[in-house]
Amino acid sequence: MQLKIYQVDAFTDKLFKGNSAAVIIHEEWLDEKLMQEIAIENNLSETAFAKKCEDLTYEIRWFSPITEIDFCGHATLATAFILFQNFGLKEVTFKAEAVGNLKVKQVENDFIEMSFPNRKPQKVETIPEELKKGLSLEPIEVFVNQQTYFVVYPKEEDIYNIEVNLDEIKKLKPLDVTVTAVSKEYDFVSRYFWPANGGVEDPVTGSMHTGVAPLWAEKLNKNELLAYQASQRGGILKCIVKEDEVVILGKAVLYLEGTINI
Repeated sequence: MQLKIYQVDAFTDKLFKGNSAAVIIHEEWLDEKLMQEIAIENNLSETAFAKKCEDLTYEIRWFSPITEIDFCGHATLATAFILFQNFGLKEVTFKAEAVGNLKVKQVENDFIEMSFPNRKPQKVETIPEELKKGLSLEPIEVFVNQQTYFVVYPKEEDIYNIEVNLDEIKKLKPLDVTVTAVSKEYDFVSRYFWPANGGVEDPVTGSMHTGVAPLWAEKLNKNELLAYQASQRGGILKCIVKEDEVVILGKAVLYLEGTINI
């Protein structure tokens, strides 16, 4: 069996920046074990698998090299980019079991607009010891949603300089860890660590911004925010926070198009 595969850099308009995702669009679901093996072989943050179920509607699943992921923003962006560039679509609805329907469309200036659920976190009253031990800077204010802890620091420099103890962070599974602070150039900056679910540090994480954007929208008293994920590759996200959803806009660029042999 031969499968068409694409590799896309998401949340950037420059090659080798943003977050890379592999995309495979197939008429039927592959065996789950095979999808995981492909994701391991690709060794990217995520490999997205999509299957058309009706006009303008695709089911989607995401796999890291470690496990299947409930929700992945950058691989959704990458999949939409391929559908828009190669399949002639301008909008699409993705169906995902854990997060429901995700509406995505092409908008002006090459941006892709994605409507995601608002997953605003709640403040943590008792900070887990593993979180304290896992970060070189003491957590002061911590929030949590169904995906990750959000540790808010007072200075942007803290986000760039922080060091993590991955063995301690891994003990927080299934939750990951986000560190974030207000920014001078952007509205806020963040970094995302997920050793138990995908890797050491994710380059750019769309799903995480459905929690951190509502958090900063409340703190800054504004609903339109410009975010930067301060990984080595880096990525920029435009976020619009609404009552029930977070609209995230980003760009993408094709790196690779090929065929894999199974």
